[in-house]
Amino acid sequence: MIIAVLNQKGGVGKTTITLHLAYGLSKRGEKVLVVDADPQGSARDWAAARRNDPRLPVVGLDRPVLHRDLPALAADYDQVVIDGPPRATEIVRSAILAADGILIPVQPSPYDVWACAQLITLIKEASVFKETLKTAFLLNRKIVNTVIATAVREALATYQIPVLQSVISQRIAFAESAATGSVVWETDPRGKAVQEIEQVIDELLEVWQ
Repeated sequence: MIIAVLNQKGGVGKTTITLHLAYGLSKRGEKVLVVDADPQGSARDWAAARRNDPRLPVVGLDRPVLHRDLPALAADYDQVVIDGPPRATEIVRSAILAADGILIPVQPSPYDVWACAQLITLIKEASVFKETLKTAFLLNRKIVNTVIATAVREALATYQIPVLQSVISQRIAFAESAATGSVVWETDPRGKAVQEIEQVIDELLEVWQ
């Protein structure tokens, strides 16, 4: 399966979600490829800090022909996770065409909800040609012990796209792991960040496969 993590708004945590989703799938015995489709190259920077761990390869495909080039690379893998660029560029269109599923991380803020409109339009346009395309919102960086996420969940429902029940909270563990090219399983294996990522993976595997 090819999963694209997309949102045209920057700073919503796409790269963190991509890398942790990929690593979590690899821990379950899947052969996983990470595709960095963001010209900023954050996933590639992470891989370099990690010294290019062969168990989780990261390749750069930040070009609008991604959907044509990816199948040959993806053939040797069970799962592919794409880290998409900010803004609704031609690369985003290409990532949508390449993907089997689109995961949209959204921070619990009205501004983030409004910013999804253009991406949703692109996805719905692609769905005309890709009837099996799966899409879901993921609430990311939720502030613990606040209720705004409930209101944001209700607002996202107006897009008529599923919102995962699982959420990712704002946790320092994610920032600390990124600084060393690590993931939270390695830096805080018994922490709540690991539990939340595992719950997201469980839910995605249940509803998408």
